[in-house]
Amino acid sequence: MEPDFLNAFAQSTAFNQLPFENDIVQGEKKKVIKPTSRNDPKLEGLQVLLIDWINSILKQEHIIIKSLEEDLFDGLILHHLLEKLGSLNLDVEKIALTENKQRQKLTVILEAVTKCLQVEESQLKWSIDSILKKDLLSTLHLLIAIAKHFQPDLAIPPNINVEVVIIERTAKGLKTENAVEYITDCKETLEDQSNTDAFDELFTHAPDKLEAVKEVFLQFVNKHVGKLGLNVKDFENQFADGVILLLLIGQLQGFFLNLRDFFLNPSSETEMLHNVNLVMDLLTDEGVLNVHLNPEDIMCRDVKTILKILYCLYSKYKTKKRED
Repeated sequence: MEPDFLNAFAQSTAFNQLPFENDIVQGEKKKVIKPTSRNDPKLEGLQVLLIDWINSILKQEHIIIKSLEEDLFDGLILHHLLEKLGSLNLDVEKIALTENKQRQKLTVILEAVTKCLQVEESQLKWSIDSILKKDLLSTLHLLIAIAKHFQPDLAIPPNINVEVVIIERTAKGLKTENAVEYITDCKETLEDQSNTDAFDELFTHAPDKLEAVKEVFLQFVNKHVGKLGLNVKDFENQFADGVILLLLIGQLQGFFLNLRDFFLNPSSETEMLHNVNLVMDLLTDEGVLNVHLNPEDIMCRDVKTILKILYCLYSKYKTKKRED
């Protein structure tokens, strides 16, 4: 075996859990999480999140789980979970005691999951065998997919990955390869995440705080456009034509927009769209806007989009002092 394989599993407890030659047929590949990744606080936090999520859904069933791989392998919990989340009536036994019965039950359950997710079998990151063998990586992939489909508002943290060893049996023995595998969605930066998903969270889970957030941004806007004799009070309507945003950008970035470049008093949707597109171009050129936004959403007075635009400006220029 290659040295990396031995070094990756120097811990004796983890080493004894490896699938050796008797467990891997020739040509088959298996992924094993490195022990160092198993102890990653982010991974442990994800497991706690999923355990709490399952327990909250199955509370009325008086079902409590403590371990993902130990409690989900036989299909019992997955069966109850799918019944609650998707109202799926699966033709399987409630309790499967033998491995053969468990395999039959998991086959029905995972076929139902694949049908709901509408994904090809080749794209799946789990299998009947891996779940039955209590493989944590496969179990996590399966639960994340179920959660994203049936409960997309569940706040799953991004960028959680693990170091794995990919093990393959060849004619010469075990071949190994180190890799990094993402379990949750990969976001470029947490800052980008805060600029997008944070507002989704605000609207979904804290709508009572929305007015306070609007007020913070209005104070920021008025601080800089006030010297032009402007005062913004109507959050939904005064940004729709792009004029206030263009003047605000000019004040923040220290330049005066030529009146021939935009419509100061737009009288049509075409002129409004011209202004908003110019806003997007200016923010993108200056590296202020780091997410994709639809200009027409601003024209349609979409509050979430307006908040995201103002957040980008606020993040970069909140410490800029107003000139006298």
